[in-house]
Amino acid sequence: MGLIARVRKEWFIIGILLVITCAKLAPSVGVKGGPLRPEITITYVAVSVIFFNSGLSLKTEELASALMHVKLHFFVQTFTLVFFPIAIWLLLKVLALTAINEWLLRGLQTVACMPPPVSSAVILTKAVGGNEAAAIFNSAFGSFLVNVFCNILSVMFLPTVMFLFMTVVVPLIVGQVCRRFLRECLDRRKPPFGTVSSVVLLMIIYTTFCDTFSNPNIELDHLSLLIVVVIIFSIQLSFMALIFFLSTRKSSGFTAADSVAIMFCATHKSLTLGIPMLKIVFEGYEHLSLISVPLLIYHPAQILLGSILLPSIKTWMSGRQKVVHAPI
Repeated sequence: MGLIARVRKEWFIIGILLVITCAKLAPSVGVKGGPLRPEITITYVAVSVIFFNSGLSLKTEELASALMHVKLHFFVQTFTLVFFPIAIWLLLKVLALTAINEWLLRGLQTVACMPPPVSSAVILTKAVGGNEAAAIFNSAFGSFLVNVFCNILSVMFLPTVMFLFMTVVVPLIVGQVCRRFLRECLDRRKPPFGTVSSVVLLMIIYTTFCDTFSNPNIELDHLSLLIVVVIIFSIQLSFMALIFFLSTRKSSGFTAADSVAIMFCATHKSLTLGIPMLKIVFEGYEHLSLISVPLLIYHPAQILLGSILLPSIKTWMSGRQKVVHAPI
């Protein structure tokens, strides 16, 4: 395979390295309030583009079918809101015996209670051909549930519902309406929906790492940072492996596409909703910056890890689809 062909095949991984390098060299460009205005262009425009893209590419019958996949939704929400927090709580009982900063450990516990994001899980699921419609539903519904069960409804609930409605529901509906009128053209031309989502993901990775590299809250000693990073990556890999094992068993009843959606939705955590929740729950705490560190690390880590695993998951998906469609 020639160099140009290799670059075309691995363009996304190369793009990840480039945007992270750019974020390291000039983090001020992509931080909140910077020239790119990520608080608008990413939080609202990019997320809306993701779901408009999904609405345009998804067949209405596929979306309707996914909404009725109660077993899948129950698995994701139970893992996210019940198993994840309990498992981390048990892990922290052990880690509390070590010399790790107690406020960093408390931050890890709060990460476990966070809802899934409304962007990265959907993009990664779509990029490998997973059950995109199920990812959309669980990302939005999980965020909604967490805010319902928080004891801060009067402050958080209405703004969150409005945010989800304007950036998820409205673009999705508009995309579906446009698809009704453009269906024949879309089926004939087959626009690069996956590529569009991947480019948006690169934008999100760039601005996320700009925030990470410029954030004074993660200026800890190198050993503490390294330990937290190792723990976070270990948690993500372990939980992804566990979900992969549980959801790919024959008795699970899930397809390969379902497994991908479950894996990303159940292990990803929202920074957009998480930081405001932390600021409200721990208002007045002098250690708020330390409590925030695990979430500030978890968010870029989940995007980076998911992006790196994309080629392997895509290969596995192709293999499973060949087996399913093979003549008996």
